[in-house]
Amino acid sequence: MRALPRPMRAALLATTAAMALSGCGVLSPLPAWELVKATGTATSTALATAAPAKASNTVHHGDAPVKTLCIEYNRNAPLEDLVPAMQAELRGQGVESRVFEPGTGLQQCGVWLRYVATIEWGVPPMASGYRANLSAASLSLHRSDGTLLASSSYQAEENFGLARWAGTRNKIAPVVKALITGFES
Repeated sequence: MRALPRPMRAALLATTAAMALSGCGVLSPLPAWELVKATGTATSTALATAAPAKASNTVHHGDAPVKTLCIEYNRNAPLEDLVPAMQAELRGQGVESRVFEPGTGLQQCGVWLRYVATIEWGVPPMASGYRANLSAASLSLHRSDGTLLASSSYQAEENFGLARWAGTRNKIAPVVKALITGFES
């Protein structure tokens, strides 16, 4: 068996070495794909935590702190993560909650949280499909007799920017806190 000429051996050795390198972008599209995925992940993280939301128009009548309340489910605000986001933030404020259909559970609850929300649809950056996002919300606390205890609102910024794509919980958190404490942050 005859040996390969020296230039061919060098080329074969160089090709073999290049193929063995795991990060070689010349021979494999995988590093470029990993970079695209990492960029998408970083963008998603930035969008989820973009520009903190603020509560506005808060009214709090200084009543004793609420420890339990009932949430009146609003079928006209069908954002699937809105009620769970409110409940998580309420728990963070030390308030337990239950959800009821309108007109039910009146005898079981001394304090009610009622809400309205505006939902808009759009295509987030680096995405291919439409997604619902919370653009405005108003929350109010009422005694079972209808007396207003507190209210607070969220309104998306006029220019929308990246904050438009922040998570529902990030948007609603300051409103729930203001509703319970009376202080806007």
